[in-house]
Amino acid sequence: MIVSGLDPSGGAGIQADIQAATALGVHPLPVLSCLTVQDTRNVYNAAPVDADLVRQQLDRLAADCRIDAVKTGAMGNAAVVKVVADFLDRHPDLPLIQDPVIKAAGGGDLADDELLDAMQGSLFPRAEVITPNGIELAQLGGSEEEALSARQLLDTGCQGVLATGGHGTGKVITNTLYRASQASRSWQIERVGGEYHGTGCTLAAAIGAGRAAGLSLEDAIEQAQRFVSNAINHALEVGGGQPVPDRGAPWPVNQ
Repeated sequence: MIVSGLDPSGGAGIQADIQAATALGVHPLPVLSCLTVQDTRNVYNAAPVDADLVRQQLDRLAADCRIDAVKTGAMGNAAVVKVVADFLDRHPDLPLIQDPVIKAAGGGDLADDELLDAMQGSLFPRAEVITPNGIELAQLGGSEEEALSARQLLDTGCQGVLATGGHGTGKVITNTLYRASQASRSWQIERVGGEYHGTGCTLAAAIGAGRAAGLSLEDAIEQAQRFVSNAINHALEVGGGQPVPDRGAPWPVNQ
């Protein structure tokens, strides 16, 4: 199940999630949390979907379909967060992969302070892993030092933090998984070009797809990184801003 926002450019948001899940062999159940005014350059406006409508969708899907994992992205507002948190309380065994979307790559805001507080208080403790980029991690954890911010989030009840390195510099991208009472684990992939539109959404959705398919968290992360790298290597020039990873590029499901 995917709860995320609509990016009309198709580069990020729920379309990226749907494409990633489908490419990795699982069926997406998409629930819109917010609508955005967005292109490949930036986000200019956003409006949440009515929280009760989200609740009704979650309840009907859960009554009708088998759900193996939940992935969330941009949440719209605190009311939507509460609905999702209440749903997870009723389904505590579902792994939650949370992309804590705060800002678009172009700098546009997708979360205010009330929404951030709601995510940190209600969703982070329920998440198997959250996937912040460097900017989001520093804002959420309160430190420019990656490990310190990650540990700060773990101390508040978050089960796992995958600190993603796509917004950094250097020849490789390093993604590091932090969990309480365990040594951190890092993965590296080659950095190609500059910024891409929707890589964070794609990575988190691909992790969720792996978990839905029965992979361990570590194996799901490893598969997701290969998938994102492949999509970036086939990136599309959709608009005049950032290239869009091609989630439809040939991908062997059993890779």
